[in-house]
Amino acid sequence: MKKIYFLCTGNSCRSQMAEGFARELLAPSWEVASAGVEMHGLNANAVAVMAEVGIDISAQYSKLIDTEYLNQCDVVVTLCGDARDKCPVTPPSVKKLHWPLPDPAQATGSEDEQLAVFREVRDQIRRNVETLIVNEA
Repeated sequence: MKKIYFLCTGNSCRSQMAEGFARELLAPSWEVASAGVEMHGLNANAVAVMAEVGIDISAQYSKLIDTEYLNQCDVVVTLCGDARDKCPVTPPSVKKLHWPLPDPAQATGSEDEQLAVFREVRDQIRRNVETLIVNEA
């Protein structure tokens, strides 16, 4: 079974949504996990916009990067520059991808405006995971 690890700063939004899509689209042939450079807790807006597309991530939780797990992965995907820059060194066998996505947790404005940003990021993550499936098949 292949392993994929999605990394972000706080493991609260982008990496959690990526984990949710990957669990839905890559299972059962991939082991999927996410983590962060820091732990910020699972963002309620990320849970809400994923539920809109039928994926429940409410049981997921924010975790710190596990170096041992990281070194066993086939693919590591960073979803922000902070995670890319602070990610521990991995063996040459680990394929690294970077998806530079805006942090939806930084969105301002009304609740509807903030959710719109979460939806845009969610949809981009879905497209990226679908592309990953094609490239890694």
